[in-house]
Amino acid sequence: MEATKQKIRALLKEKKAILLAHNYVLPEVQDVADLCGDSLELSIKAAATDAEVIVFCGVHFMAETASILSPDKTVLLPVKEAGCPMADMVTPEALAARKAELPGVPVVTYVNSSAAVKALSDVCCTSANVVKVVASLKEKEVLMTPDRNLAQYAASKTDKTVHLWEGYCPFHNTLTAKTALAVKAKHPGAVFMAHPECPPEVLEVADVVTSTSGMLTYAKESPATTFIVGTEVGILYPLSQQNPEKTFIPASLEMTCADMKRIRLDDIVACLETLSGVVKVPEEIRVPALSAVEKMIAMK
Repeated sequence: MEATKQKIRALLKEKKAILLAHNYVLPEVQDVADLCGDSLELSIKAAATDAEVIVFCGVHFMAETASILSPDKTVLLPVKEAGCPMADMVTPEALAARKAELPGVPVVTYVNSSAAVKALSDVCCTSANVVKVVASLKEKEVLMTPDRNLAQYAASKTDKTVHLWEGYCPFHNTLTAKTALAVKAKHPGAVFMAHPECPPEVLEVADVVTSTSGMLTYAKESPATTFIVGTEVGILYPLSQQNPEKTFIPASLEMTCADMKRIRLDDIVACLETLSGVVKVPEEIRVPALSAVEKMIAMK
């Protein structure tokens, strides 16, 4: 494995490339990456570098976002089949039809979506800034896509009427309040951190509701020593790496995304050697999608 990692580092230098790894991917991939983090955060940071090639270890919509923000760079996804079931739950055709039913209602789209859907949206959001984005809009009604759980969370924290899209993350959505409470009962005193992609009844019993980057920050700054983690299990690795003296317990082992585990070291080597797996967003989609992303970034 170490020899493969060294080969990857040599290829990255040769190709003037940067390797990005989402918090949910395999530990060995996170170890060899230049940057680890949330998808949008990674794309923003990569855009600011002088790298000519971006290798994104994540899923397809993440590589598309990198292409949206870095049109002059070559963006590679080592395993082209790595997708996102939630992102697939909204199509541009279905969104266009729903927009026609709700004239004048702005569309807030979670970054976990395709570039074509972002292009039909007024503004994007992340799980970290969704409340701020929704609250910032002057309209009293908004349409949120694709995650109904994130939309319900935003509705509970703002005075907006939020029209839901019936999409969800199949892995976050499996967690129930009953399961979460059972884990909490086994670990009294542990802090339960839940991702807002979880169902509302789970968020109600959580001690902290925050994004993956928020969990990393909270765990580092909190005096607590034991945490129950209500998100995809891949986050347990960076949490443990950054806080070796603390204990992290998965809320449920069912929260494992197969797509996020597809990319392996050999896939990265093959991708770099041949510059295969190119993800390029066409300009007619990229430009309006960029507008939706930039409106969100400008709110910081």
